[in-house]
Amino acid sequence: MAGQAVTLTATVSAVAPGAGTPTGTVTFSFGDGTSAGTATLSGGTATVTHTFTGAAGSPYNVTATYNGDTNFTSSSGSGSQTVGRAATTTAVVSSPDPSVAGQAVTLTATVSAVAPGAGTPTGTVTFSFGDGTSAGTASLSGGTATVTHTYATRSGSPFPITATYNGDANFTASTGNDTQTLTKNASTTTVTSTPDPSVSGGTVTVRATVSAAAGTPTGTVTFSFGDGTSTATAPLSGGVATVTHPYSTTTGSPFTLTATYGGDASFNGSTGTDTQTVTRATTSTTVISTPNPATTGDRVTVTATVVPVAPATGTPTGTVTLAITGRSPQTVPLVNGTASVSFNPLSRGTHLVIGNYNGDVSFAPSSGTTLQTVN
Repeated sequence: MAGQAVTLTATVSAVAPGAGTPTGTVTFSFGDGTSAGTATLSGGTATVTHTFTGAAGSPYNVTATYNGDTNFTSSSGSGSQTVGRAATTTAVVSSPDPSVAGQAVTLTATVSAVAPGAGTPTGTVTFSFGDGTSAGTASLSGGTATVTHTYATRSGSPFPITATYNGDANFTASTGNDTQTLTKNASTTTVTSTPDPSVSGGTVTVRATVSAAAGTPTGTVTFSFGDGTSTATAPLSGGVATVTHPYSTTTGSPFTLTATYGGDASFNGSTGTDTQTVTRATTSTTVISTPNPATTGDRVTVTATVVPVAPATGTPTGTVTLAITGRSPQTVPLVNGTASVSFNPLSRGTHLVIGNYNGDVSFAPSSGTTLQTVN
């Protein structure tokens, strides 16, 4: 077979009526295009060893030419040498192993001749990755072939790897097997909020970004808002999960935001934290008086209405101090955002009416005015 050493022996004999043992040399032609070889006769025989490196052209015509001596004339003899393809073995390894989803893995196949065959196989190797993707083919160089493959998921791990040497003119095909194990990829979760700071009653958008060294995590993220309300869960899309949350109070600000990624088949879970600062919301106070105009004998009722200024929402609480020219200020509680008080009859003329909202933990103070006419 290709690469196997072959021993060629020529026997030179005298033709009757001649007798004796020829001496001298024999030249061997191997028929494969390589240089001839010459050996010295000993006891009428000459021997050489030759390696046929290829099966192409087999069977080869082998010729032994006796070169004669002082007593014997030259002569030739011929035969044939059949050379078959040498058997091979294929070994395949992957690196790194184990790997993680999304990480490039290098697969290397080494193809060797099986003794007594020898030489370096050429041709191609076809790699099957075991994950349902298309096979890859690479050419041998120095007996090795290499491809790079990325496993997108660890579902199905360990994956069976097969490297099939496709053979060439001198070497038969062979197959090697290995496995590739994928472990869960580490992930990192970061969380941000917008706007920050926000106002009491305003809605905040909380965003979690889950990333890994390679690949895109899937699954869900659970958000904790730090204000005692229930958590919220959102799915990842492109590695990002988003929820909105209204903070109804400043008590406890800054609040701790926590985003917990639960992991998936290919990625381990992770947690990220941030803080959300909530400030008091701006308010607007509107004051009206009735009846307006009034007469000198009428009691006048003053009403203040306090509302949050967008984007804040909710209902302010606390107290409003109501004042009117010539009368003592009165501080009254807000009920559903309004506060009222009545004042004794006023003197004729125009009076300034003032309503001062004193604020609470979630809403900032504000003021409003109006004019009261008394006829």
